[in-house]
Amino acid sequence: MGQSKNVAIFQESKIRRHWDEDKELWHFSIIDVIAVLTKSANPRKYWSVLKTRLKKEGSEVATNCSQLKLLASDGKKYLTDVADTEQLLRLIQSIPSPKAEPFKLWLAQVGYQRLEEIEDPELALNRAMKTYLRKGYSRSWINQRLKSIEIRKELTDEWEDRGVKEDLEFAILTNQITKTWSGKSVKDYKKFKNLQKQNLRDNMTNLELVLTMLAEASTKEISQKKKPKTFPQNKQVANQGGHVAKTARKEIESHTGKKVVSSKNVRQLASSSRRKLK
Repeated sequence: MGQSKNVAIFQESKIRRHWDEDKELWHFSIIDVIAVLTKSANPRKYWSVLKTRLKKEGSEVATNCSQLKLLASDGKKYLTDVADTEQLLRLIQSIPSPKAEPFKLWLAQVGYQRLEEIEDPELALNRAMKTYLRKGYSRSWINQRLKSIEIRKELTDEWEDRGVKEDLEFAILTNQITKTWSGKSVKDYKKFKNLQKQNLRDNMTNLELVLTMLAEASTKEISQKKKPKTFPQNKQVANQGGHVAKTARKEIESHTGKKVVSSKNVRQLASSSRRKLK
């Protein structure tokens, strides 16, 4: 079960979510859940009709659902109807679907895992390790990937301290770092690796991950030193952090005669790892 902070995966389908720190509850996008359970061509309309019917029947499920701003596919945040686990379990009873029972089990597992990870954050790392191993990655790659997650978190915490709040701004700064050190925007980088919605970092080689970590760690250190106050200043710092890794990349390429930025994706990385073990 692949999970991230804002997206959960059920049977290869993405479900947007938000963790309420105060109530210690997950809130899930109802539209995304309906899309998974019904395979409707228009889950938004399906929910609109269902919500109207439930209200007429006097159900409190539709009435009590709240709205949160969740990131959409266009990179912007929009108010979206959400429900916590208890509300979703009641809502699912009104949606005929063969996936209802496995979804209920998945929902319970997601909530339980989150509470476990709050008590013991190491559990999240252990689960990530097992997930990557099942996908065929080598342990050395996984260690690099998990370290990159830690460094990324330190950078995003620093950005938040400097007033960077919107996910779109995070994406712009990340793109600036990536383009500076690699010579490719995130979009072009993914295209180069023949990726669509897949995570770019999950498709990086060890060396690509190392340089990504260097770029982001450098950005954090420079930011702590310069204390940028505006978004343009944060963007300038991101460029400087990326430049540190760019210099390292060029040095490596000059000594090895090989390009660092690789077209390899996850299938090729996993295949390479398996051949080395034989």
